[in-house]
Amino acid sequence: MRIVPRWALLSSGCAPVLLIVGWAIAGALEGPGYDPLTRTISVLGAYGRPGYWVMNGALAALGVCHLLTAWGLRVASGAGRLALGGGGLAAFLVVALPAPSSGGSLRHGTATVIGFTLLAVWPVLAAWGGGAAPWALRPGPACAATALMAAGGIWFMAEMQLHGIAGLAERVVTAVQSLWPFVVVTSCLARSGSRSPERDEQPAGHR
Repeated sequence: MRIVPRWALLSSGCAPVLLIVGWAIAGALEGPGYDPLTRTISVLGAYGRPGYWVMNGALAALGVCHLLTAWGLRVASGAGRLALGGGGLAAFLVVALPAPSSGGSLRHGTATVIGFTLLAVWPVLAAWGGGAAPWALRPGPACAATALMAAGGIWFMAEMQLHGIAGLAERVVTAVQSLWPFVVVTSCLARSGSRSPERDEQPAGHR
C-alpha cells in the first residue's frame, strides 16, 4: 500500500523551484539597483514593481503546491496537514495584500508572519513517531526542522533590525520552508517502497 500518492512528489517538489525561480526572475527585472542580499522578497511583489506579477504569481503557485501536498500527505498528523494547508492559504493572503511601493504595511506583515508561523510549526505538528513512521515524520527530525525554521526567523528579524542582510536571511528560511514538504513526501515514498506501515500502527487521529 502506498501511503502517499506519487503526485505529491510533484506538488512538493515544484514548491521550492517555483519560489526560487520567481524571486530570481523578479529580481532580474528590477535591474542592478536591487540587492537580493539586503532587500526582501516583499519588495519584489510590491505594487508597481517590474516583477510584481512574476513574484506574486510564484507565491500563488507556492500556495497551490502546499495545499495539494497537505491533501496528499494522509499519513501525517491532521494538525500538521492543516498547518501546511494554512501556510498555503497564507501565501494567497500575502498576494492579496502586497506590500506598498514604499514604507511598510501592517496587513502584509501580518499575513507574512501568519504564513511563516504555520510553515514553521507544521513539521512538529505533523509528526506522530513510532517505528512505523517515515523518518521525516518522527519527532526528532520534525523538531529539528521546526527549530531550524524558527532560528531562521529570528535571524531574519535580527537582520531587519540591524539593516543587514535581511534579504539573504529571508531567502534561506523561505527556501527551507518550501523544501521541507518535499523531504517529507520523499521519506514517505521511500518508506512505502521498503515496507508500508500498517494502519493499526498509526494513532487513530492520523488515519
